[in-house]
Amino acid sequence: MALDAETLKEFTASVARFVRERLIPVEAQVASTDQIPQDVIQDMRQLGLFGMTLPAQYGGLELNASEEVQVVFELCYAAPAFRGYVGANNSLGGRAILWGGTDQQRNHYLPRIASGELLTAFALTEPSSGSDATALNTRAHKREDGCWVINGGKRFITGASEADLINVVARTEPGSTGGNGVSVFLVERATPGMTQAPPDRKMGQQGAHTGDLYFEDCVVPADALLGEEGKGFKLTMRTIDRGRVHIGAASVGLARRLIDEMLRYALERRQFGQAIADFQLVQAMIADSQAEYLAARSLVMQTAARCDRGEDFSMDAACCKMYASEMVGRVADRAVQIFGGAGYMQDCPVERLYRDARIFRIYEGTTQIQQITIAKHLVRAAAAH
Repeated sequence: MALDAETLKEFTASVARFVRERLIPVEAQVASTDQIPQDVIQDMRQLGLFGMTLPAQYGGLELNASEEVQVVFELCYAAPAFRGYVGANNSLGGRAILWGGTDQQRNHYLPRIASGELLTAFALTEPSSGSDATALNTRAHKREDGCWVINGGKRFITGASEADLINVVARTEPGSTGGNGVSVFLVERATPGMTQAPPDRKMGQQGAHTGDLYFEDCVVPADALLGEEGKGFKLTMRTIDRGRVHIGAASVGLARRLIDEMLRYALERRQFGQAIADFQLVQAMIADSQAEYLAARSLVMQTAARCDRGEDFSMDAACCKMYASEMVGRVADRAVQIFGGAGYMQDCPVERLYRDARIFRIYEGTTQIQQITIAKHLVRAAAAH
C-alpha cells in the first residue's frame, strides 16, 4: 500500500531531520564505542524505522519499494551503522516471515518486529559458503516427535549478538545439492544448543555488529519451520533480491553525504590563494561523483518501481547492488582525495565513511556475483529468442 505523496514527503522530511539532529552528532561516539546509544535506538523505534516496510496490520508503516528507497536515501545520509541496526527487521528477517510465515508466525512475531521490540537476523553465510550460498553445511533433521535438530555454524551474521530471533538456513534433505532441499527455521535467542562468538572486529560500520553463530543439537519445534520444507532457498533469494535494492539505496544515500562533505571542504580549503573548489581537477572529481550518484539513484528508483508493479526485477536488483555499491566506493575515494591529508585522519568524517562504504561491495552478494547473475539473466533471455 503506497502512502499519499504528502504523507511520504512529511515522513522522509522527518527522517532527514532526525538524521541531522540525532544521528550525525553521535556518529563519532558510535564509531569509538562500537555501540549505538540506547536513547537513539528508542528514538528510531518511535519514528517507526524498525517496521517501515511491514504491513500496517502488524504495526508497520507498509512502505512499498519505491517509498522504502526514498526513506533509505535519507536515513543513509548518516553513517550506515544506523541503517544496519534496523535493516534486518525490514528486510531478510521481517520480510521473510511476512512472505513465508504462517498466520500464527506472522501474528506472533511481526508486531514485535515492527515496533523494534524484537531484533531479527538472517543466518545464511557459513565459513565455507559465502558467495556460493548453496554450499550449505548446516543441517537439520526431523525427529519422530516432529521437532527439528540443527547442527552447523554461521559466519558474519549481522545482529548475531543482539537478535532475539534468527532465521537459520539449513539443508534438510540428505544428499541434496544446490538450492534444493534447503529450509529456513525461526530460532529464538534462548534456544538451547545455539551459541554465539564475540562480535567481529571490523574495518568499518562500528555499532552494527556481526558475528558467528553455532548450533549443536539445537532443537526447535515443528512450527519453527518457515515456509515449505525444502523450498527455503527460493524464499531466501526472493528476500535477497529486495534486499539488494535496499543496499543500492543505502549506497546512494551515503554517496550524497560524501559529495556534500567534499563540497563543503573544497569551498573552505584554500591553496595557492584560492579555494580548492576553483581548481578544475578537483571540480572533475566532484562532477564525476555527482553524475554517478544520479545514475545510481535513477537505477534504484526504476528497479523499485518494477518491484512495485510485480515485474521480475531480479536482474535489475543485481544491477542496483553492483553499480551503486561500486559507485559509492569511488565517491568515497574521491572524497578522501579532496580532503588530502586531513581525509586520512580518524577525526575526519570521510575517513570513517570511506571504511564504512567498503562492505557494500561484499555483503548480500559481491560485485562479482552480481556480474555473474546479470550475465546469466541476459544469456538465458537471448537463448530463448
